Amino acid sequence: MKVLVSDNLADIGIEMFQEADGIDVDVNVGLPPEDLKKIIKNYDALVIRSATKVTAEIIEAATKLKVIGRAGIGLDNVDIPTATKNGVVVMNTPEGNVVTTAEHTMALMLSLSRNIPQGTATLKAGLWEKKKLRGREMFNKTLGIIGFGRIGGIVANRAKGLKMNVIVHDPYSNKEILDKAGVESVSIEELFKRSDYITVHVPKMESTMGLLNKSAFDQMKNGVMFIHCARGGIVNDADLLEALKSGKVAGAALDVFETEPPGKSPLFELDNVIATPHLGASTTEAQVNVAVSVAQQIIDYLQNGTVINAVNVPSVTGELLDMLNPYLVLAERMGSLQYQLAEGAVNEIKIEYIGDFSGVDMSPVTIAALKGFLTPILRDAVNFVNAPAIAKERGIKVVESKSTEVEDYANLITMHVKAADGSNTISGTLFGKNNPRIVCINTSRLDLVPEGHILSVNNEDKPGAIGSIGTVLGKHGINITRMHVGQDTDGDRNVIFLVTDTSASNKVLQELQSLPLVKSVRQLEL
Repeated sequence: MKVLVSDNLADIGIEMFQEADGIDVDVNVGLPPEDLKKIIKNYDALVIRSATKVTAEIIEAATKLKVIGRAGIGLDNVDIPTATKNGVVVMNTPEGNVVTTAEHTMALMLSLSRNIPQGTATLKAGLWEKKKLRGREMFNKTLGIIGFGRIGGIVANRAKGLKMNVIVHDPYSNKEILDKAGVESVSIEELFKRSDYITVHVPKMESTMGLLNKSAFDQMKNGVMFIHCARGGIVNDADLLEALKSGKVAGAALDVFETEPPGKSPLFELDNVIATPHLGASTTEAQVNVAVSVAQQIIDYLQNGTVINAVNVPSVTGELLDMLNPYLVLAERMGSLQYQLAEGAVNEIKIEYIGDFSGVDMSPVTIAALKGFLTPILRDAVNFVNAPAIAKERGIKVVESKSTEVEDYANLITMHVKAADGSNTISGTLFGKNNPRIVCINTSRLDLVPEGHILSVNNEDKPGAIGSIGTVLGKHGINITRMHVGQDTDGDRNVIFLVTDTSASNKVLQELQSLPLVKSVRQLEL
């Protein structure tokens, strides 16, 4: 079997492939897409980092490809749906560079506080600017952390060692976990208002793009210090530039940018900006860790069929996978839907299997539901292996139960999610052998295909409601492809699910919300 390494990988990873029985490895770094497309048909495995773009076109050309391994966390550069459709396992190494990214955040924070890069540059230029480069202490200052995942948690731990006061905004973290870490949970508005330093550690996704913008900077304390080691695009660089020029932000330390490499960014012309070229994961230890992990995972898969840290397939035998696969798809989408419906931090997830599931290990399906729930929060950092551990870390109690008492459906999966501000129940089943359906959301019965852009509209069950909704969407050029109406069994309202060609903007959602018969509107993505 042949392995292609198309991005830089630590030597130890290459050596592991070379020493593995029955495996040949080729290292061909910096291939243009057309060249990669020509040769990928010869390989069983592909090892990448962030440079190689594994597009649908390349995957379709990879007729022998069994597995793609990413030495690192982020998988923005891999078309995972196409890989899954073609039976290609996609793995990453989510643990390899967590500590090093947190340490880089602390290094930038210290360097920013004490003007270390500027001091070095002026000394090398033959200057002695001691008075000009006076710094500030971090002791007893308030650090606001946006996102309390693994990296954010380590940053909090290190900051507390420096005797900083740590406040956190993460609506998905359980209060018990935050209390145990010795940090205070606050709204994002309060974090902006109180923080002397702000650092962001959320994944890059639609809901976090431009999260730190003019409105956010305007709410911050005058003279705040800002550190960014997450992903480019979460911060609006132009708005940050204006906040720095105005003095609202006293200094910024940046490791990531909207465009990478950023070229001659106007940010670099400011004396109160320090920057590094996306070095968060670039330590010798981290590169060795991810190289060893990805090599071992791919070797185990090619030699033994063992799946580790896969983001698109659970670690089960092929026979069980064939049997459970439709339920895995259903459960993952139910989990994603539950996340989008949840209000506040989640305390408990309970999954019930009702019907002919006796004697079948349904734990992979439970894990798929957890992965679906956690993926919008953590993106590529969660997979079929670590989802249960991450749920436990976040203080989420997971309960699984089975019952043979069949009512309306031969087999039914019900997922109850208990959150700080309420609870939601979703039930799903399969139509035929492979077609997932959501058949109940709370008290509303329906028949929903869980995929695509979906508008959820709660409205009064009166004439004209659906017509007014369609008029608004038509005015904005949004085409409805499917409509599902769920009757609320407890009252005189409907829940309408409209599947559309495109997602509705905030402006459209506000216009729908203003309609007389509409009570609430939510944009869902499945």
